[in-house]
Amino acid sequence: MEQADAIIVGAGLAGLAAAAELGDRGKRVIVVDQEPRSGLGGQAFWSLGGLFMVDTPEQRRMGIRDSRDLALSDWMGSAQFDRPEDAWPRKWAEAYIDFAAGEMRPWLHQMGLRWFPVVGWAERGGGFADGHGNSVPRFHITWGTGPGTMEHFARRCIEHEGAGLISFQFRHRVDRIDMTNGAAAGVSGTVLADDTAPRGASTNRDAVGDFAFKAASVIVTSGGIGGNFEMVRKAWPTARLGPAPKEMIAGVPAHVDGRMIAISEQAGGQVINGDRMWHYTEGVKNWDPIWPAHGIRILPGPSSMWFDATGKRFAPPALPGFDSMGTLRSILATGYDYSWFVLTQKIIKKEFALSGSEQNPDFTSASWREVIRQRILSGKRATGPVEAFKEHGADFVVADDLDTLVAGMNRIGDVPLDAGALRAQIAARDRQVDNPFSKDAQMMAIHAARHYRGDRLIRTAKPHRFLDPANGPLIAVKLHILTRKTLGGLQTNLDSQMIGADGAPVPGLFAAGEVAGFGGGGYHGYNALEGTFLGGCIFSGRNAGRSTAIA
Repeated sequence: MEQADAIIVGAGLAGLAAAAELGDRGKRVIVVDQEPRSGLGGQAFWSLGGLFMVDTPEQRRMGIRDSRDLALSDWMGSAQFDRPEDAWPRKWAEAYIDFAAGEMRPWLHQMGLRWFPVVGWAERGGGFADGHGNSVPRFHITWGTGPGTMEHFARRCIEHEGAGLISFQFRHRVDRIDMTNGAAAGVSGTVLADDTAPRGASTNRDAVGDFAFKAASVIVTSGGIGGNFEMVRKAWPTARLGPAPKEMIAGVPAHVDGRMIAISEQAGGQVINGDRMWHYTEGVKNWDPIWPAHGIRILPGPSSMWFDATGKRFAPPALPGFDSMGTLRSILATGYDYSWFVLTQKIIKKEFALSGSEQNPDFTSASWREVIRQRILSGKRATGPVEAFKEHGADFVVADDLDTLVAGMNRIGDVPLDAGALRAQIAARDRQVDNPFSKDAQMMAIHAARHYRGDRLIRTAKPHRFLDPANGPLIAVKLHILTRKTLGGLQTNLDSQMIGADGAPVPGLFAAGEVAGFGGGGYHGYNALEGTFLGGCIFSGRNAGRSTAIA
């Protein structure tokens, strides 16, 4: 039976951050994961690599004035903590803001991470200064995207592996956390058959043996539930969001299955805020899927017009890029689980980005030459991946005139749309374009976005008339609900120790990353400000690895 100082369950970003820190301390660590070694880094590999950071050189160079106090105000206005069990999540939120405004960037920079100079403005909010949303741009895209974020933590761990401090045990599925007299003693479970499936694809669950590893500290970093639709629906907060969608697509691989949550509860951990979750409303079916029900999120600029399934334009704050949960409620209130973007080629060229490392090969390559080729020297065309979705994606309709566009929408939608009603709404919006004044909230938001240099340069198209053929072709996109993140999770203190039902730490049990709600059992509260998923994995994993409770 193999023995170590600590066992980490899950080889994603949070697990790698914890293992790297423990290795730096000279601790012997076993990292256990049910996937093959090709899956090292977990979901982080597939991400855009965005990090929420505060008052950075990148922000200052773009003319952005940010501060720790402004970021904390935005976070608390978004989190809307309202439960007694939010005490630890609130402390984690404050600690993360201190980290994001202080040590985070220099620490990561020293490790080797670098960022695209234009800072993105995600989740702009619901309309009030004390409510949800980022007051300023804070979304820092890592050069190399997700792979460029995780590679530095993986490198540190592999160096410790070479020194004999870290042992990776892939294709080992944990079925139990073993406890002795109420304290962690190790883990045991099933050895799975080798699998050569590509990263992200579903792997077999064929048992070929058993295992047991011993350690006085067990750190669970196994991720959330986004790949398990049954668990998502079971946890769905119907009273707050409306009924769970009948159809969803998956923003994460199938191995994001939530298995370790119940196993951790059986060992003494406690899940809080399980009804808080983060799903995207701008999902499209991947025309070249890797995992089951594979969906991709469109990261929209502010100019696409957003209509419900019946063809009625959504009211603010259901605007592209402003309020994810508010828009989700608006969509589900219609009785349907999909909606529509209508836009022009000028908008898709400048404003459409697709979430994920594989959908942004220029950023992932960390090559300025590729960024310039894909995004500046491409003429009227959008990036290669966006144009590929426009050509091959089942959810995209392209037409030279509105009647033809609506006919195409009706072929893939469930509700027949009236071209005249849609035309009237678009024409009314077009009449607001001729001067810098407007009573249309979305037009006002577009003008405001273009005051920010970064949006004007690469993320917000110059206002123009949709129905002018010179700006075409017209494009419609059918948008699905895309599962992604768990905002609640295993309750932890600031050392990432699991908190039991009695309010005390469970000896030897720790949790970090998404399984811990990215810290404390839900440090986002009800809403995320984006860039806080990878950031939360790094921060909570680091806290676990540095915890003095691990002897």
